[in-house]
Amino acid sequence: MWLGLTIGNSRLHWAWLKGKSRICAWDTEHLPQKVIHQLSNCKTLEDFITHFPTSPSSPPPLSPSYPPPLLLASVVPSQTQLWESYPNVRVITLDHIPLQGLYPTLGVDRALALWGAGEKWGFPMLAIDAGTALTFTGADANKCLVGGAILPGLGLQLATLAQKTGQLPVVELQKHLPQRFALKTEEAIQSGVVYTLVAGIKDFVEAWWRDYPEGKIAITGGDRTLLVNYLQARFPAIAARFYVEQNLIFWGMQALLTGMYE
Repeated sequence: MWLGLTIGNSRLHWAWLKGKSRICAWDTEHLPQKVIHQLSNCKTLEDFITHFPTSPSSPPPLSPSYPPPLLLASVVPSQTQLWESYPNVRVITLDHIPLQGLYPTLGVDRALALWGAGEKWGFPMLAIDAGTALTFTGADANKCLVGGAILPGLGLQLATLAQKTGQLPVVELQKHLPQRFALKTEEAIQSGVVYTLVAGIKDFVEAWWRDYPEGKIAITGGDRTLLVNYLQARFPAIAARFYVEQNLIFWGMQALLTGMYE
């Protein structure tokens, strides 16, 4: 039994991992060093739950020991350092992921999501991660990286407009498509960000299918549902071919664990 942790730019993502069992996942904010120290010294399940800031939606399964072994993937070096004192921690690097052609600065989260999606649904696979950054990462039928792209995600684009301009407000997005040609500033921001981003996704997806007609596409990340809703409204034929999964990175971890113990 492993505790999986993915350190993202905005939050910590957690999961209980065991072979090919169903993943129990939840999120928390970044934790201070004091809490990490307390978790590191837990000897029982009750003690561990007591010190954990947010419990999972369902009770965690029993582990042979506490604190449980930790499988860690991170894109935030300062946060990674805080967890290095945790007992029995294994930090996943690109060297652990059985994809070919990985370059040294590729984010381990992107590689894990791609590996998890490809192992689940097959290659060629394009993994889209709709988090703080919106990323595209593809691999061919031989499980070789073909490349990808990175751009600011929905929330980052909205926050940047509010923070880097003198008068533009903070805007929240709705589940439905905004009016394209808006008559209010808030709606104009929504329109500009949403329609441009959705058009960009469509362009990347069509380019992927031109190169790999049988290629599959999976989308993950905190904004996955919003983006799929927008795609369903604008380009339903494209949205219908997406695999939507919250836990792609943990599927990648799970696939690594399965390979380690087979």
